[in-house]
Amino acid sequence: MAVNQTREQWGSKLGFILAATGSAVGLGNLWKFPYITGENGGGIFVLIYLVCIAVVGIPVFLAEVMIGRATQSSPVVAFDKLSNASKTNWNFVGWIGVFSGFIILSYYSVVAGWALNYTLMSISHFFDTLSPDKISQTFDVLYASGDINVFWHAVFMLLTVGVVYGGIKGGIEKWSRILMPLLLGILVVLFFYAMTLDGFGRSFKFLFYPDVSKLKPSGVLEALGHAFFTLSLGMGAIITYGSYLSKKEDLVKTSVIIAVLDTAVAIIATLVLFPIIFTFGYEPQAGPGLLFKTLPIIFSQIPGGMILSIIFFLLVVFAALTSGMSLLEVVSANFIDLLGWGRKKAVLIMGSIIFIIGIPSALSGSGAIFKNWEVIYGINFFDTVDYLASNWLLPIGGLLIAVFTGWFMDRRVRENEFMTGTSFGRGYKYWLFLIRFVAPVAVFIIVLQRVGFINIDKLFSW
Repeated sequence: MAVNQTREQWGSKLGFILAATGSAVGLGNLWKFPYITGENGGGIFVLIYLVCIAVVGIPVFLAEVMIGRATQSSPVVAFDKLSNASKTNWNFVGWIGVFSGFIILSYYSVVAGWALNYTLMSISHFFDTLSPDKISQTFDVLYASGDINVFWHAVFMLLTVGVVYGGIKGGIEKWSRILMPLLLGILVVLFFYAMTLDGFGRSFKFLFYPDVSKLKPSGVLEALGHAFFTLSLGMGAIITYGSYLSKKEDLVKTSVIIAVLDTAVAIIATLVLFPIIFTFGYEPQAGPGLLFKTLPIIFSQIPGGMILSIIFFLLVVFAALTSGMSLLEVVSANFIDLLGWGRKKAVLIMGSIIFIIGIPSALSGSGAIFKNWEVIYGINFFDTVDYLASNWLLPIGGLLIAVFTGWFMDRRVRENEFMTGTSFGRGYKYWLFLIRFVAPVAVFIIVLQRVGFINIDKLFSW
């Protein structure tokens, strides 16, 4: 195992907060949270989601940062070092995170490519002369156009490689300081625009007025699952980012700040989308097609909609890029630590491999390769890797991280990392209870539900 003589460090606490928030803020905030909120009754779902962030999301996030800072290493080496207190070598948990980074970035890049494509279409006034049906069908055409998808997949991967190639201070932190303020600024501009629409009042009530009758038991698990996944947990990204932190940082306070920022982005994004949807007669249950089918139709009907469309899809691209940076860093840092590769070599090789792995996802809609994949497996290649990551790799990785930190990590190391630099030392026993009992049980139930072992709605006779 190679050992780094000098470990890169964040230039400041703000740099880490912006980078880690950027990792957490992604398509899940701008696309998934609004539509699953719509599907699960609005206000009551948001309330449960906030509770889940507090009792599951933040404790596991803190555990990952703790593992990274304690070892100053990427996930595989980190678990290898910390396994000394246990009879079992836990580095396989690190490998789950690295493999997750490979898989997720390979198809996440394809989705980000769609956002790049829609940005260009918005700039070229593509929607001006089309009917709503034609605009909606445009995404189906794009999905079936393998060559275009591969092109935009390549563009996004080049952008991601270009940032991570520059290192921590000169690459990820530098661009996080640029992209995150831009992202937040665009979101605020869109929010003020949404406040002028007729549907804003209805949206605010829908989002913050709890109606228990509209939530099924499975909706509670959806809130719990999204609270877990929105913070980039279970994929090693936060462990890797935590490994560049100095010992003087307050991990507890910083973790809470990042979780609050991530949650705020999701809620503001919903307050941007719902007023637009309600004002123009659509419903928030529009589902996954909300981003690339419904919104372009609405933008085509709004005065100045071209500008709004450009701004919105740039927002999506920036969010995807800040998340993509963290995914590539997980994979690259692993081979820098394990094999002693230089950063440039690791980033170029891993970026190229991920691009190649992503080509089948980019071609899934065209059927150019793996023509019988859907016949054999029931879903296409893109949906297969998404299912593998979302339903198996991330929840199992997160479950094992919680179990390891709570039960197998050296007690002195765990307590020391929590206490160092923080004024919230009294919270240690509460955090330990959550990470030992609440988080593992909650994530285990999510795993059982997502892979089909249980149906919680049927269990409660809903």
